[in-house]
Amino acid sequence: MALNFPLRQKFATQSRAAGGWLTLPSTAIARTIALTKGISWVLVDAEHGLITDHHFYDINNIIAASGVSPLIRIPADEPWMIKRALDSGAHGIMIPMANSPELVRKVVQATKYPPAGIRGYGPMFTHATGALNATYKAAANENIIVAVQIEHPDAVAQIEEIVREGIDVTFIGPYDLAVSMGVEVGGAEHSAAVKKILDATKKAGKVAGIFCLTGEQAEARFAEGFDMVSVTTDIDTLFDGFAAALGKVSAL
Repeated sequence: MALNFPLRQKFATQSRAAGGWLTLPSTAIARTIALTKGISWVLVDAEHGLITDHHFYDINNIIAASGVSPLIRIPADEPWMIKRALDSGAHGIMIPMANSPELVRKVVQATKYPPAGIRGYGPMFTHATGALNATYKAAANENIIVAVQIEHPDAVAQIEEIVREGIDVTFIGPYDLAVSMGVEVGGAEHSAAVKKILDATKKAGKVAGIFCLTGEQAEARFAEGFDMVSVTTDIDTLFDGFAAALGKVSAL
């Protein structure tokens, strides 16, 4: 059987998958993002955002109920963190700083039930996936989405090996990549690294993703051949919206 994951459907039809970034622990904001026309996934940011696993269950369910896939970015490649995210009903996970094939292999193992992996059994709260317990377990290994962030030169150097692991998505963090390389975003070295990741991912038949902050950036990345692109974050939209409105008020 298959679980009803909207993002999986996008992958299957090779359609553009545009997403939003949630950093605030608010179901109201999560639902607002998820109900925005064109969004197929929402990244629940438990790495740099203010979200913890206390919020996972409610946020996952409000996003999934809106017809969109919730993905949780956990802080580190720890199996217990992966288990907590998936047991709360996430349609997939995103792992930061996936800098080696060995690390990626460990992550993939943590997302799979035995004998394919080491994930412990306890899917009592996976309502956001549309299945619980044995029904969920029967379909989880084939449906859970595993995205790994490529944002360090070590990962770029080993990208051909990384994409051969059992992942679904490579997701470039362009700003962290630039910082870790010691170069400017969009410069020649940075662009060459981004292209290397994109080419290796597509050659391996995997989904190529990248973080963007604006619709203009997202459109450009889709045109380059990326499949899964963020369009903005909740906090950036709030800040930019208030700044734009206040910019029209004088003498403040």
